[in-house]
Amino acid sequence: MAFGGTDVTGPGPRHIAIIMDGNGRWAARRGLSPSAGHKAGVERIRDLLSACRSRDVKALTLFAFSSENWQRPPKEVALLMRLFHSYLRKEARRMCDEGVRLRVIGRRDRFSLRLQRAIAEAEDITRRGGQGDLVIAADYGGRWDIAQAARRLAEEVVDGKRTVESIGEEAVEGHMQLADLPPVDLLIRSSGEQRISNFILWQAAYSEFFFTNILWPDFDEAALDEAIATFKQRDRRFGGRAAAGGSAVLA
Repeated sequence: MAFGGTDVTGPGPRHIAIIMDGNGRWAARRGLSPSAGHKAGVERIRDLLSACRSRDVKALTLFAFSSENWQRPPKEVALLMRLFHSYLRKEARRMCDEGVRLRVIGRRDRFSLRLQRAIAEAEDITRRGGQGDLVIAADYGGRWDIAQAARRLAEEVVDGKRTVESIGEEAVEGHMQLADLPPVDLLIRSSGEQRISNFILWQAAYSEFFFTNILWPDFDEAALDEAIATFKQRDRRFGGRAAAGGSAVLA
């Protein structure tokens, strides 16, 4: 079931993924500390989730903390962990009331036990949400995602639950972190960078990319609408021929 809200003319993306980039630069331009930028970035999530609900988007996946982000200064990492914990505590009940199911993808064993408990509790509180999905990718990497799927398939072969010959693209995809959600239609990155930084490598195989110079704390409904409008203009062929006359073909 899609996020409820006002109908949008024409087919739009069912699943949007966003690399939320630019918090530090946003703060620096205002003479603020990096922590102020990260806090502003967290606040932006609530607004964007609401915007997606009114635009009939079924799933929103946010890249919050990559596997490589552990290399950042310890104080910054600690701040990000505190903000993540605070967000889960504050927003889980709100999402439950709005019918949004929250899930966190990525490794969890490197998080503190306190944060692991907060993640599990937030997912439990929102588990019955039927109006859409908010996915937070934390300690996540696209290569890790593919590797863990391969490892699980290997374990099934060793346990006699499947044969090597049965492993194909569908089997691998079935063990990926977003296996039960629609494919990612639109991948957005803020702050002007034009790379996907080890994010959803498998799931973005046929995603449309939208790069914007807007820094994440400033990414508002107008920016989202621009990204969606651009998506609607794309000719999505999925390896097939272009539409006659150049009109857009949206799956």
